[in-house]
Amino acid sequence: MTAELRSTAEGRTMVLTISNPEHRNALGPEIYAAGVEALNVAESNPDVRSVVITGEGGSFSAGGNLQRLQANRQQPPEYQARSIEGLHNWIEAIRAFPKPVIAAVEGPAAGAGFSLALSCDMIVAAKDAVFVMAYINVALSPDGGASWSLSTALPRQLVTELLMCGERISAQRLHELGVVNRLADEGEALSSALAMAEKLNARAPNALASAKELLNDAPNQTLPQQLAQERDHFVKNLHHANAGIGISAFLTKQKPQYE
Repeated sequence: MTAELRSTAEGRTMVLTISNPEHRNALGPEIYAAGVEALNVAESNPDVRSVVITGEGGSFSAGGNLQRLQANRQQPPEYQARSIEGLHNWIEAIRAFPKPVIAAVEGPAAGAGFSLALSCDMIVAAKDAVFVMAYINVALSPDGGASWSLSTALPRQLVTELLMCGERISAQRLHELGVVNRLADEGEALSSALAMAEKLNARAPNALASAKELLNDAPNQTLPQQLAQERDHFVKNLHHANAGIGISAFLTKQKPQYE
């Protein structure tokens, strides 16, 4: 069966489903390219307010296809570099996408699958889901921004353990550490992620975009720089039509309907 990234609509949420069941939803160049294209389409579509990324069946993603990686060892190094750049293009597209992106994780999220989940704005995971930085187990090092995502979220010692030991960490433990936002019953990660997405869909899109941009920029800013950026976003959003809708709805105890 051909690996693909399926796109479906659930209300105002685009659901991207990694479908490669023969290899537990292993990732590859065709999926990376489809992911970038889907986000480009969703960004300009006002009917899409959020995106959920999930895997088909009982797995999120096993990461890289080891058979493909073994074959790539016979190719020039530039061949694998281009493949990784495809993954990184998708990771960067998720981070830059101005709408919320939620990972809905069932079963294993391994290697680049773990990296992909970490690149999302929020993670909803089934209680029995497991995550593993599996690269070290086959003498490889991380890609997909995992070293950055984990080191900005967790203490160095714990990140070192995850990257160097290659042991599984449970969804429950990651929830306790603040990496996983919500835990769901087995088989309910997608429905729980969609419920979270629907709450976000009711928020003002411009304000959500500002929050994501501010969060993305904060690690590289000084406090004065971040304060200036917060000021500029606040003023821009105050003069957006949605602020008028939101403030009026709050004052009159109505439910806002944002543009």
